[in-house]
Formats: sequence, C-alpha cells, structure tokens
Amino acid sequence: MSDTAPRPAFPARVRLGPGTKPANTTVGRTAPAADGQAGGRSRQQAPVFRDRQRLPARAQMVEQLARNGIRDPRVLQAMASVDRHLFVDSALGSRAYEDTALPIGLGQTISKPSVVARMTELLLQGGVTGGDGRLGRVLDIGTGCGYQALVLAQLATEVYSLERLRALHEKARANLRQLRVPNIHLILGDGMAGFGSGAPYAGILAAAGGQQVPRAWVEQLAVGGRIVAPVAAAASRQALTLIDKTADGVRQTVLEDVCFVPLKSGVG
Repeated sequence: MSDTAPRPAFPARVRLGPGTKPANTTVGRTAPAADGQAGGRSRQQAPVFRDRQRLPARAQMVEQLARNGIRDPRVLQAMASVDRHLFVDSALGSRAYEDTALPIGLGQTISKPSVVARMTELLLQGGVTGGDGRLGRVLDIGTGCGYQALVLAQLATEVYSLERLRALHEKARANLRQLRVPNIHLILGDGMAGFGSGAPYAGILAAAGGQQVPRAWVEQLAVGGRIVAPVAAAASRQALTLIDKTADGVRQTVLEDVCFVPLKSGVG
C-alpha cells in the first residue's frame, strides 16, 4: 500500500501541550529515509544480540513459547535474538527468562515473554508487511523498559515507541543506547494521542488497556493494518483485542483475557 504521509524529522517531535518540553530520542544512528511503502524493505535492519552465557535460558524460553502455541518462526527468532536480562533490574536477572512479568519501577512491569510473543505474532498476522515478510512502520504504545520495542525492531522497518512516564522513557533510552538500534525511535508523549507524524502505521501494539481503543490509533493505522491491544471487558476484566482496518471499515475481534496496566493520558 502506498504511503504518502510525510516522514518526521529526527529526533522526532511530539506536541505535549503548553509549557511542556518534548524529550524524544532516535536510538543509535538516524534511520535512513523510507522507500515510500508501508511494508517496504528497510535499508538497515536491527542487529541480533547474543549473550552466550544466557543462551541456554533463552533457548529454553523459546522452546516453551513454541510448545505453548507460538508458531511463527520469525517471532521465535526475534524472541531468541533479544537479551531480555538487559531490560530487568540486575537483582532479577536470574528470572529474566522465566515466563513471568517483572517490575521495572513506577508500578509498571515488563510483560511475560509469552504475552510479548503472542501479541507480536498477532501483529505480524494482520499488519501490513512487505515482500520480505517484515512489517512496515509500527507504533508501540507504552515503551516501558524498551523490551517490546526491541523485539518489534527485529520484525519491522521502523518502530515508534511512546512512553508517557519520563522516568521510564529515560530507562528505555539507557537500556537501548548501548545497543545502537537504528530503527527504534523513542518518544516521550501521550500514548492515547498516538504519534501522527509517523502515520500511517502498518501495525499498532499497546501495552496498556483502556475502556476502548482510542480513535487516534484507528485514524493513524494504515488500511490493511492491525491494532493489538488490551481493552476493558465485563467484570473489571481486560481482553486482548484486534482492530483490523480495511477499505470497507473496521473489524474488532475479542480474544483471551489479559492483565495490563491501565491506559492513561498525559505525560508525567
């Protein structure tokens, strides 16, 4: 699908309201100009990282993901390529490859590997991809520590990752700076508003759940793209929800129950 929206300058700018200064970061080198296609091939691809001392634990994690239903080899390879222990506190390093959420500060968590893999696979199944099977530009809502953004960077030409909490935005910057990933752009901003300057997006993934999917996300999604997000359901539950945008309209699919932090507006 043709992408005619103008590319943002780097570092990207996001409007945060009167009196608020944006803090935005392109991790590593400035990414090259896109080829004009939502699913086009990136001239640079995210590197693969391997810490040999952690390979057995990471391999076991990936084997468990495969046993539990993750089928896409691209997703399994991405999960195998990313050093999750770099994104958790050193005191929790021994638990980095367990299938559990771990605290990252400010009441937030790094999602379970099975949840990251599941949401990433759903995004690949429904997002706009190019001939090489890679997603086009992706919007990641809720950067947290940066782990999900790095997984997506293995599979997408570019990742725009929004975080509303300044301390977590800075944590993600610190975590990713050493890796010099050319296709991740970290933005401090209100995730509920999305990031219009990078739109349209081949896919949007959210790590926080609201009462409904914000209209801005749907508007910024490319035709043929998919949103994967937790959405509030009955009895104080959240359900993993897919929003597929077609030329004929929007289709919503509700999947299994999940548990994410609440989606909030504003920057703090």
